[in-house]
Amino acid sequence: MKKISAVVAMFAVTAFAGAALAADVIELPASMGKVSFPHKKHQELLKDCKKCHEKAPGKIAELGKDWAHKTCKGCHTEMKKGPVGCKDCHKK
Repeated sequence: MKKISAVVAMFAVTAFAGAALAADVIELPASMGKVSFPHKKHQELLKDCKKCHEKAPGKIAELGKDWAHKTCKGCHTEMKKGPVGCKDCHKK
């Protein structure tokens, strides 16, 4: 009986993990203003979690100002798509 409960619990965690990771918008705190990150939109466009996540899926260990400016702004510049100006991302 314990094995069945464990399997059911594991299935539930796995089933709901994808929904949690695919949050529509993530609000990131920033000293210069709040940054809204459209996670689900990026997920659908890029289709490769490893562009941002070292271990996909999962938290970004080095997420911070320097990482975001290098990774996010760098990708937007490279793809010629998305915001690159301060006020485009940082809302007061």
